[in-house]
Amino acid sequence: MAWTVDEQLALTACEAVAAIQAGKLRATDYTATLLARAAALASLNALTALNMEGALKAARRIDALSPDAKARLPLAGLPVVVKDNINTAELQTSGGTPALAGFKPNHNAPSVQRLLDAGAVLLGKTNMHELACGITSTNFAAPGPVRNPYDPGLIPGGSSGGNAVAVAARIAPAGLGTDTSGSNRIPAALTGCVGFRPSVGNGGAERRYHDPDAVLPLSHTRDTVGPITRTVADAALLDAVITGESALPSIALAGLRIGLPVPLWDDLDPAVEAVARAAQHTLEATGVTFVELDMPDLLPLNEQTSPITAHETLDDIRAWLVANHAPVQTVEELALSIASPDVREIFEAILADPFARYYHAALTVWRPRLQQLYATTFSSQRLDALLFPTTCIAATPLDEIRGSSVVSVNGRVLDTMLAYLRNTDPAANAGLPGLSVPAGRTADGLPVGIEFDGPLGSDRQLLAIGSACEQVVGALAPPTI
Repeated sequence: MAWTVDEQLALTACEAVAAIQAGKLRATDYTATLLARAAALASLNALTALNMEGALKAARRIDALSPDAKARLPLAGLPVVVKDNINTAELQTSGGTPALAGFKPNHNAPSVQRLLDAGAVLLGKTNMHELACGITSTNFAAPGPVRNPYDPGLIPGGSSGGNAVAVAARIAPAGLGTDTSGSNRIPAALTGCVGFRPSVGNGGAERRYHDPDAVLPLSHTRDTVGPITRTVADAALLDAVITGESALPSIALAGLRIGLPVPLWDDLDPAVEAVARAAQHTLEATGVTFVELDMPDLLPLNEQTSPITAHETLDDIRAWLVANHAPVQTVEELALSIASPDVREIFEAILADPFARYYHAALTVWRPRLQQLYATTFSSQRLDALLFPTTCIAATPLDEIRGSSVVSVNGRVLDTMLAYLRNTDPAANAGLPGLSVPAGRTADGLPVGIEFDGPLGSDRQLLAIGSACEQVVGALAPPTI
């Protein structure tokens, strides 16, 4: 059959793979359509590199396979985008910063390699908040700030903003981003996508995705790669390929017990709260039991863990530069050419390292207490998951002069990063899995996300819960571009 452009753009990742495996859609045609879409929407600044020749060459290889060979590839012909801080040998890994522009590591990150081995096509690398040190993706380096496809005058969230925009704008059906404090889930929420942060725990066997020295880092304790997609089923597909796990468990919403952490429902923008509460009530009508949780220690404990990332960044970036034979070998050299004013300020603080004296207690005292709070809450209340709005506010105006450094929340001017990270940061600090799914749109048409957090290692169950939720809450209409 002949597919129109609109029909191809509407395909989810699962639908696209099924069509290619069945011989109904040529991978080459699909890839060409998305490459053209990327070029047409270049003003969104979602991509830092487009793999024109390489993507078409990979797609032709898929088309040349026999039907049986295609059926054995779970991602046969699926174009994907990869955040520009995740190692790819074919395209640059710049971290969105000038000192690393054009730098190609000599190997793919293991998570990327597993996607490619499964038949995925690398479409391009995505723009981001410079060096992942922010949540707006207002990058002052080329190609410029990432723009929200629902309103190009607004931020898309970050730091994986380019991934979310590429997926939301139908440039790609799926992508890999990274999440340290909320960098996958925040942009997913602000652009109507699904953002998944897999379990990290204390590292080692508890870490779901293993990408050592293959991601330009912020914190080895907290960093992880994760999918950004348009549906939970698509996120589950990428997760299964990366981990080798099987189909999602069967989940019935009726009978689930889900906690509502009061500190993460407090002081929300009314427009966001209205959408999130409507989603909660929809789930309640299916038989989900919601349990209010006071958790007064949640945010204070989380604040005590903040020195972990601030202290680890210096040594972790240095180790990545050396391990990957980058064109600059010290953080001091890297920092000299930082383009974004807010990131320059952060790196001035990182280089001074005022957090060193607090690091040991944050890692060995406060983080374990935060983890114990979560474990005790899940156990004592017999909870399957927690639920709350992914962010306190929807997308806010993009500031190309100051870099979107402050926002207004209920009449109060707050630091943008702290305002957006409030709800996503605690579970990330504790190493738990988190999944942001679209809940609806505000009266102004802006996407709102709700997040499900689960116990450590409950990733597939959490994805199954999110998928069941998605079926009753409904999908968002795509942006009009």
